Amino acid sequence: MNQNLSSTTSVAFVASGALRRKFALFGALGLGLLANVSTLQAQTLPTAKPEAVGMSTERLNRVGSWMRTEVAQKRIPGATVMVVRGGKVVYVDTVGQRGPDSAAPMKSDDIFRIYSMSKPIVSVAAMMLVEEGKLLLEAPVARYIPSFANVKVGVEKTDAQGVKSLDLVAPRRPMTVQDLLRHTSGLTYGFFGEGMVKKAYQDADVGTGGDITNAEFAERIAKMPLAFQPGSTWDYSNSTDVLGRVIEVASGQTLFTHLKERLLVPLGMKDTSFYVPDAARQARIAEPFNDDRSIGVNAPVFDPRKVLAMESGGGGLMSTAMDYARFLMMLRNGGQLEGRRYISPATLAFMTSDQLNATVTRTPLYLPGPGYGFGLGFAVRTSAGEAAYPAALGEYYWGGAGGTYMWVDPANDLFVVFMMQSPKQRVPSRSVLRNIIYGAITDTKVSGGH
Repeated sequence: MNQNLSSTTSVAFVASGALRRKFALFGALGLGLLANVSTLQAQTLPTAKPEAVGMSTERLNRVGSWMRTEVAQKRIPGATVMVVRGGKVVYVDTVGQRGPDSAAPMKSDDIFRIYSMSKPIVSVAAMMLVEEGKLLLEAPVARYIPSFANVKVGVEKTDAQGVKSLDLVAPRRPMTVQDLLRHTSGLTYGFFGEGMVKKAYQDADVGTGGDITNAEFAERIAKMPLAFQPGSTWDYSNSTDVLGRVIEVASGQTLFTHLKERLLVPLGMKDTSFYVPDAARQARIAEPFNDDRSIGVNAPVFDPRKVLAMESGGGGLMSTAMDYARFLMMLRNGGQLEGRRYISPATLAFMTSDQLNATVTRTPLYLPGPGYGFGLGFAVRTSAGEAAYPAALGEYYWGGAGGTYMWVDPANDLFVVFMMQSPKQRVPSRSVLRNIIYGAITDTKVSGGH
């Protein structure tokens, strides 16, 4: 059992049928119920009452009320949320059903497609290799994937008759590993937005056509034109998928083998994987509504029960709220958890610093949003204002196309994991969740340390 837990520690947990689960994690403080945490397994985290870390139980319970309304109005099938402050889990709530065709209630250990929340995990794994001298940020991607030496940039032109064409020109400088981490590689995604390069991605079925390995994917995308000159523009892209292949080359292991060995197993992230082949775990997969199963053009919600060769570093992982919370707790602790260090505080500070200077163009669909820059794998808060919701400078976050979301706010010593499956509701839910949780902070200073 975690040495930070005692047999009398409890946490706010609003019951939704999960309370009788064999490995129940938390008591229902908000409803006056109390669970004996001696049943907690080693995978759990320290707990506390919200008031002990400067938060309000009453105000945190607004999260559950809001989520229940979302379920009742059939915007989402179900959801689970976890709030951690001062290094202590202070609130967990699970509502609704696991999926629209399931009578099973959502449970705190259900498994979600986290899509782009895979990116921070893969980015940390890459930076661990950087710390070991096995990977260089300034190195051209072609050092690790030689076919990228021949990549061209697509430049749209329109003739006098209004006919568009795509000229292929040489890049002004090579695409680097750092570009992959900060989405300035010139690569793009083909399932949203407009442009001839994006259309070429769609026509070529980049990332979706056939059962291909990470190596084969990298070769395929290296043949596609870049949408922008490397280093010139922030554009959301397949960069982290290519980074996954770079990790394979630098480490000599498949991406999942490397992630398991270096992060997932030591962190206790037992339910985090690219696919879910075993029937027992398949029963815990959360599903969206049947009319809410698309994340973009030619991009239906994937089926994790079918094991394919590709391990998408940019969007392929499955995970649970507790698994992801353990990853974020490691980041909250400056790169270590339970006596094991994964990354140095200096490297983490570098990753969560804005990497976009004034010369970098932001595309119209700049996903970090107003008040945010972008680091190496995370959006980073650069302004106390501008964004439509509160957070402190230095807060960093990211979300997934399937509806999952997380953020870490070091100044407020707060992090949150939100898991649900609804591509349609992923954006509307985020501001509401943030506003309620920041509204539950009653003391801006919290003790606890690292």
